[in-house]
Amino acid sequence: MERVSFDLAKTPLREVNTYLHQQLVADDHRHVEVLNPDGAHNIAVGLDQPVTVEIHGHAGYYAGGMNKKATVVVHGSVGTGVAENMMSGKVHVKGFASNGAGATAHGGLLVIEGDAGLRCGISLKGGNIVVGGSVGSFSAFMAQAGRMVICGNAGDALGDSLYEAVIYIRGEPKSLGADARFEPMTDADYTAVGELLREAGLDHDPKTFKRIASARSLYHWNADANQEY
Repeated sequence: MERVSFDLAKTPLREVNTYLHQQLVADDHRHVEVLNPDGAHNIAVGLDQPVTVEIHGHAGYYAGGMNKKATVVVHGSVGTGVAENMMSGKVHVKGFASNGAGATAHGGLLVIEGDAGLRCGISLKGGNIVVGGSVGSFSAFMAQAGRMVICGNAGDALGDSLYEAVIYIRGEPKSLGADARFEPMTDADYTAVGELLREAGLDHDPKTFKRIASARSLYHWNADANQEY
C-alpha cells in the first residue's frame, strides 16, 4: 500500500483536505499520513472513502468529524468534537479526548485510549464508543441508540435522559442522570462488550462491566407528575 505524507509545518491544511476529498480516488492512494498537526482543527473531516489517515501528533477540534468509511488514527490527543456525527468507519485516538467526543454519531466506532471530557457520546444515534479511561459529566446525555463502553469511571449524570442506547461501565459513575438505571448483564451484553473491546484493542474481562440503560419513565408525558420526575 503506497503511503502519502503531508507535513502541516510546510503544507496548508486546506491542501491536505482538498487532496482527501478530490484527488484520493483518482490517485488510488489508501494510506495518508499527516505530520506535525500541531493542534490544527478539522483534520480529515467528512471523508467518504475507505482510506486510512494517520495523524502523528495532537489534533484540534472536530478531527475525523462526519467520517464515512475511513479509518482515522490520531497518535496523540484531540480537542472538542472528535468523530462528531460519524456515519461509519473508525476513529481511534491514542491519547485523550476533550468535550463532546462522538457527539451524534450515527454509526462506526470511536476508540479513545485515554480519558474523555464532558458530554462524551451526547445524543448518540447508533455509533459505538469505547473509552479506555474515564469520561466526564453528562456523558451519553440523550443518547438515542448505540453503545458506550467505559473502562474507567464517569462523572455526574451519566446517561441522563437515555433513550435506547446502552452504557457499559467497568468503574463507577459519580451519579446517574434522570431515567438511567443499572440493569442485570445478560450473555448478549457480555458478548457485545467483548467484541467492542477486541475491536478497540483493549484487554478487559467483559464480566467486570455493569449495564446502564433507560428506565423509560420519560418516554411519555405524565400530566399527573406535575412535571416532577
